[in-house]
Amino acid sequence: MAEKLALPLLLPNPPPSKPSFVNHNHNQQQPTMPLHPPPVSPLIQDILYHQNSNSQLPVSPQPRARARIGRSHDPNRGKPWSHRTGLSSRGQQILVSLIEPSFDCNQLDSIFSELFEQYQDDPEAKMNTLAVEILGIIKGLGFYKKCDLALSVFEWVRNRKDFASVVNGSVIAVIIRMLGREKRVTAAANLLYSLHRDGFDIDVYAYTSLITAYASNGRYREAMMVFKKMEEEGCKPTLITYNIVLNVYGKMGMPWNRTMALVDAMKNEGVVPDAYTYNTQISCCSRGSLHEEAAGVFEEMKSAGFSPDKVTYNALLHVYGKSRRPDRAMKVLNEMELNGFPPSIVTYNSLISAYARDGLLEEAMDLKTQMVEKGISPDVFTYTTLFSGLEKSGKDEPAMKVFEEMRKAGCKPNICTFNALIKMHGNRGKFTEMMKVFDEITACNCSPDIVTWNTLLSVFGQNGMDSEVSGVFREMKRAGFVPERDTFNTLISAYSRCGSFDQAMVVYQRMLEAEVTPDISTYNAVLAALARGGLWEQSEKILAEMKACQCKPNELTYCSLLHAYANGKQIERMHSLAEEIYSGMIEPHAVLLKTLVLVNSKSDLLMETEHAFLELRKKGFSPDLPTLNAMVSIYGKRQMIAKTNEILNFMNESGYTPSLTTYNTLMYMQSRSESFEKSEEILREILAKGIKPDTISYNTVIYAYCRNGRMKEASRVLSEMRDSGLVPDVITYNTFIASYAADSMFAEAVDVVRYMIKHGCRPNQYTYNSIVDGCCKLNRHEEARTFVNNLQKLDPHTSKEEEYRLLNRIADKWP
Repeated sequence: MAEKLALPLLLPNPPPSKPSFVNHNHNQQQPTMPLHPPPVSPLIQDILYHQNSNSQLPVSPQPRARARIGRSHDPNRGKPWSHRTGLSSRGQQILVSLIEPSFDCNQLDSIFSELFEQYQDDPEAKMNTLAVEILGIIKGLGFYKKCDLALSVFEWVRNRKDFASVVNGSVIAVIIRMLGREKRVTAAANLLYSLHRDGFDIDVYAYTSLITAYASNGRYREAMMVFKKMEEEGCKPTLITYNIVLNVYGKMGMPWNRTMALVDAMKNEGVVPDAYTYNTQISCCSRGSLHEEAAGVFEEMKSAGFSPDKVTYNALLHVYGKSRRPDRAMKVLNEMELNGFPPSIVTYNSLISAYARDGLLEEAMDLKTQMVEKGISPDVFTYTTLFSGLEKSGKDEPAMKVFEEMRKAGCKPNICTFNALIKMHGNRGKFTEMMKVFDEITACNCSPDIVTWNTLLSVFGQNGMDSEVSGVFREMKRAGFVPERDTFNTLISAYSRCGSFDQAMVVYQRMLEAEVTPDISTYNAVLAALARGGLWEQSEKILAEMKACQCKPNELTYCSLLHAYANGKQIERMHSLAEEIYSGMIEPHAVLLKTLVLVNSKSDLLMETEHAFLELRKKGFSPDLPTLNAMVSIYGKRQMIAKTNEILNFMNESGYTPSLTTYNTLMYMQSRSESFEKSEEILREILAKGIKPDTISYNTVIYAYCRNGRMKEASRVLSEMRDSGLVPDVITYNTFIASYAADSMFAEAVDVVRYMIKHGCRPNQYTYNSIVDGCCKLNRHEEARTFVNNLQKLDPHTSKEEEYRLLNRIADKWP
């Protein structure tokens, strides 16, 4: 796998698929799609880069089959087939014959001809009783998992012209449902289409069965196309139909206004919601973290006379968990217990998730203790949630202790656990360990899922490894996984982190073309891409567009806006948004306060950084590793050693594991101090710990030596950097050039320029400024002018504008 990560990106782009039962007859009118993507707004048109039409990009996602989770609630499970289905004694005999291992399908004609002949003299009985017999036999075959045989019986009956009317809506619904359970959804769709073409009445139950088949196999867009076709045919949905479609809306992350429009349409048709409807509405709020909307549905449910049940409370808890609102989740728990519903493992897992997401890890661990005291054993989801929360906060050792505790408890890791391990190692730059975990998945009888691949894409994207992003995406497709909304979102984020903003925007455009509806995560991914470029004006327009589309911004939306302001040098706007957060106009989530620490530190605003950090602690939120790194950075830049050590001691006492960023920040601080040699000592320390240094690490140590005239040591570190597989960048070379120029070693400086050009590294303005300024500082202005006039020979790519710029710079410094 590791060798394949850098393979080129090959992404064919076929047209999006449609359900098989639609448009096989070319004389029929082409049906419209039920879920059109929102039109590309003028803003997005401005942002999107127009690419070559042959660009190879993600295909229209084809949903994959998904295994059902949970136990079957069939009361007959494990029991013999019950004959209380209206089967006559003769029908029962036929069913027994059919399930015999020795039965041959060639016997169908003789067996069923005899059955049908019983009703030749009584047409009315033929229509009623015979339909019940066939329905019972097909259900029985389904019970005994004889799907192919059931389909053969169905086709035999269907092809008897004198008895074709026996194939009624109930029989069709059963056979469609049976094929769906067997994951043969395409076959189910083809069957329904052919029945429709042959003039059979397709009723609401048959359509609903096909919608269910598509939905249960994760093929949500096709489920919605069937729903649209059903409405076009004038077939009125039932309560069950609406409930299934509502659940599909939740799975698709449909905007809340679309969800409510469906509920309103249901009510306008005179279909009264039931408890399942309300529970599903609450679940729909989970993806967008719509806690206020979920609370509103909860109150409406009670007003309508329905008593919340265990499912209701757990769904509401899950919404509050996703929304990072542990206090409200605890209130739900209390109400749940007061109403006679003892918390289950699902309840506690939602609560633990709520606290862990907000960085309140001590409270999350206390909840685990509480559930054990109540006789509820933690499961793999409990441990994985705690592990992920600790990992995200940078507490690697406590995270691994939770992992070991899970194994000692005999709780086998699942794919979610492996995904969390992959993320932990990837975020620490430990790619060898990360790939070992990937290989271990198969060894533990697990299989990588779509989240595994999305995690790999995200990790490589965060580290700016665009070739690995492309390689992983290709491997993902080879493994049979098809991009879905989360994959598109991850790709947008990954490419933008790699600096490929145009590629990120084209992925977004192709997502719309593939008729995948953007959700809050999509908008946030686009905003994050804009923020990295400091495109604050476009970011504000996206925010306005979200509100206009009734897509409610969340804390991550405002985090991206803060980054856009910081990167766009819009300090006043950043301060204004900060005040809205501090005042409570925008709820001061932990993640927002942490972001304020980061952006203020990045903008070198000491007082504002300390203010944000103080607010974070005042509200009881635990800082995570990036927040602490930001504090180390802003203190380190100012050589505030005591403050820096104070943060480092806190990290050590609280169990945080320093990251490469932490060490790079400390190296930076030491490189500017009198103890500059300590920067290399830190470099040796991280190598000993198995952490791979990056270009910043080596550049910092090189700067420390160059700044102090220790060119031999700087050259040694440069050689070590190249030996490690890292390619020196323009900053590396500029450090040497500036140092040589400052020491009047202009020939050596020019040799470095010549070397960097030869090895494909383009000089920038700072490169030539260093040489020119070095000459001028020694009053060697004529020598500086001669250098500029001969620059074309050294660097043929130098423009006339650059020459004029440098000559003007020399003139400004002329005494």
